[in-house]
Amino acid sequence: MKNILIISGHPDLNTSVANATILDEVKKALSEAEIRRLDSLYPDYKFDVAAEQAALLKADVIVLQFPFSWYSMPGLLKLWLDKVFQHGFSHGSKGKLGGKKLLVSFTTGAPAVAYQKDGPMKHTVEDYFPAFETTAALCNLDFQTPIYTNGISYNARDDAAVINAQKEQARDHAARLIAKIKAIAT
Repeated sequence: MKNILIISGHPDLNTSVANATILDEVKKALSEAEIRRLDSLYPDYKFDVAAEQAALLKADVIVLQFPFSWYSMPGLLKLWLDKVFQHGFSHGSKGKLGGKKLLVSFTTGAPAVAYQKDGPMKHTVEDYFPAFETTAALCNLDFQTPIYTNGISYNARDDAAVINAQKEQARDHAARLIAKIKAIAT
């Protein structure tokens, strides 16, 4: 299997139910994958750019795992992208990431019904993909269809039944993510 790099962009994975469960399941199934938890590596948001770029260079498959935040990635992951994906490294005539596969995996707090043209968000989840696709295109990355799960909210976190349901949703998400990684990493 090819080298798999998973960048966890959750700003505080210790408070997560879904993203933490997804990463735990992926680690069990793909023990060879490198998982970089940005929240624990860089609690001060001061990135070791050289280390992050070295990890990206080793990877054949890059997975960005995060909770959807304001219709995109959380600030921690966006800042990581801003600092690490520098001209001459990720893109430009001397870009070094071309040909690697990029898979975006995320959870949303709002349910699927909210992400409809006639729903509260006025857009489908897929309507938010162009920013990720354009980033991949700029860097000559092979953009894969994203894996996502709707409706994993922070509401009712004191309800064991809700937490168990979220964990089940997360395990289902992880199974889809693992299957996709295995399919593109052969």
